[in-house]
Amino acid sequence: MTNTDFTVKCLGKASIKSPLLQTVKNYSPDIKFVNDSERILYDSSLSNFNDCKETNSDPVSFEKAGPRENIFFEPAKTKVAIVTCGGLCPGLNNVIRSLVNELSYRYGIKRIVGIKYGFEGLVSGYNHPVVELTSADVNSIHLIGGTILGSSRGDQDVNQIVDTLEIMNINILFCIGGDGTLRGAHAIHEEIERRKLKISVAGIPKTIDNDINLIEKSFGFETAFSIANDIIRNAHNEAAGAYNGIALVKLMGRDSGFIAAHAALSIQEVNFVLIPEISFDLYGQRGFLKILKKRLEERHHAVIVVAEGAGQEFFDKAEQVKDKSGNVLHKDIGIYLKEKITEDFTARKFPFAIRYIDPSYIIRSAPANANDSKFCNLLAQNAVHAAVAGKTDFVIGNWNNLFTLLPIPQATSRRKKIDTGGELWWNVLEATGQPAIMKNP
Repeated sequence: MTNTDFTVKCLGKASIKSPLLQTVKNYSPDIKFVNDSERILYDSSLSNFNDCKETNSDPVSFEKAGPRENIFFEPAKTKVAIVTCGGLCPGLNNVIRSLVNELSYRYGIKRIVGIKYGFEGLVSGYNHPVVELTSADVNSIHLIGGTILGSSRGDQDVNQIVDTLEIMNINILFCIGGDGTLRGAHAIHEEIERRKLKISVAGIPKTIDNDINLIEKSFGFETAFSIANDIIRNAHNEAAGAYNGIALVKLMGRDSGFIAAHAALSIQEVNFVLIPEISFDLYGQRGFLKILKKRLEERHHAVIVVAEGAGQEFFDKAEQVKDKSGNVLHKDIGIYLKEKITEDFTARKFPFAIRYIDPSYIIRSAPANANDSKFCNLLAQNAVHAAVAGKTDFVIGNWNNLFTLLPIPQATSRRKKIDTGGELWWNVLEATGQPAIMKNP
């Protein structure tokens, strides 16, 4: 990667002593405050270090997240809004709860409101209610899936949103969502900046597909492939219980196949993983159907995991439609594959039994597992630390197992995808035994 500018914007000089200092007791360890100069390396390899030393250049790095000794907003006068946008994802309520608790207990900020139904809630024409959020209100919300604030998709009038923020005297806006939400948050920041307002806009990355650029992991992803693990195990039992049994499981993954890949690696019972990053043929000597038939002839059962965005080249692009967020609504590759397998094997008089399973909506609305819950808490804590310090137009990142601050435009500049020449995909090929290429010459 070239030396890109990863400087995070700040609303002004942070001159107020952090209330975290008041929690230090004689018997407590000192708080490890973070300076703006502390950075996390993008490439921590020795070869990159040597290259930078030879060229006398600074390595690409991100600003380190964490509490600052001085903050920008005076807690007693600060009002915060929290909004959740896009599709459901395990951990949304965990993030809301952790934001409220960190703001309230650690920084003494008591005026916290939840915006109902995404960015729609900041547009007066929808007349959605605004809810007060206290620690008591969010005490047990992490035990349930979904979001207590509701969500929505689609572009909204940025001018009206900022009008509402002004009317409500909001100082900090936390936007929890994926790349579409983050692009919306950046547009809100630009209008705030144009009006010369002192409102911090903070992003917390939510995408079950784990496809946000320059962020190693987003919350909900681990829960998603963990639940998929159980589903695949049961699907394998179905396949193995029939002669030439086929279990076809469709998982989420609109443009990136991370859930499918990690789920397959977690259980080692999957024979084929089909992802959006790699196209494949159905027919011909190297086509998927030929290879599937060979697998059945040898072992008499097969488990196929397909990401929802795989194989879209089989459909007519002229018929594409988009959702309210501008994302292409993919055709159902799972049903398509089931039909093609059935047609081909029936025509060949090849005996088989196929089961099709689509657990997508069950997975995305589930509560977060233990590790995701912990991750959500840490994301929220670090988002609060940065926002109260006056950082804005940023998203909390995670790189080399450390939390970072990343400018939103960098996070939304491209969609993260599986490197099909990298270690992750090689591990999948080893686990499944599938050919690296299922394309005819």
